[in-house]
Amino acid sequence: MMLERKLIFVSGKGGVGKSAVAASLALLAARRGLRVLAIGMVEGLGLAEHFGAEKLPYAARRVRPGIDALAVYRDAALDEYLRLQMHVPRATPTKVLTRALNVLAETAPGIREIVTIGKPVYELWKGGHDLILVDAPPLGQLFSYLRAPRAIADLVPAGPIQKQANQMRDSLADANITSLVLVTTPEELPVLETMGTLERLEAEPVITLETLVINRLLDSLDVPQQTLSLLPPGPHQAAARHHTATYAQQQRWLGSLPQSPQLPYLFGLHTAGEVAEQLADVLDEIV
Repeated sequence: MMLERKLIFVSGKGGVGKSAVAASLALLAARRGLRVLAIGMVEGLGLAEHFGAEKLPYAARRVRPGIDALAVYRDAALDEYLRLQMHVPRATPTKVLTRALNVLAETAPGIREIVTIGKPVYELWKGGHDLILVDAPPLGQLFSYLRAPRAIADLVPAGPIQKQANQMRDSLADANITSLVLVTTPEELPVLETMGTLERLEAEPVITLETLVINRLLDSLDVPQQTLSLLPPGPHQAAARHHTATYAQQQRWLGSLPQSPQLPYLFGLHTAGEVAEQLADVLDEIV
């Protein structure tokens, strides 16, 4: 059941609202008494916006009652990796080595990804929170991060780096610990990319799929077409026709997806924080 795992990654095609869903799940978990750490894995701006912050720091800070949040920045993650995983003494300056590793990360497969995905896994190992919710990279990048521990373990013949990579891979693949929430909208490109991801997860189960969440669903207007035709030309008629056409298109693509939790399209002047709160209210009824 969702929220029972210790580490949950939330991903989807860019623009489907994965940051909003990640924030809403964090809010829901905190409402239920869990100590939550929310992590923006590749930049954190979307997650910060939904918590009402301009920017999230690398060191976790409190953003809501029961919720700490941070964003992963690669320079800081590399520095932490050197100190904690490679046992570089704290007093040792690491800027030069970090710059060198940054260059290496741009060329060597898996270096950048394992350092980035290593932060949520390290926070899992460190303890201190009941649930770690990760606003993960979009689907086009997700598998490169999930595969990184295996890539590094295959690249390094032996030693502590290989051992840590294998432990990371095992933590990500453990269905009792870690899961993935996919977010999509009922539109052509998000649906096609989501279905492709579901097929890849079956072929390569690097992480357990928790659930698929279908976001931004419109309700039917429930207005007969004859009534719509009586509306005078203008913005009201245009809005009604657009809503009706979009609803029909969404229903068509909805039929291509497995039965999944559904979230509404929120109209009106909502802030990002209000969107997350309202989605948490909806999820509270279905999770």
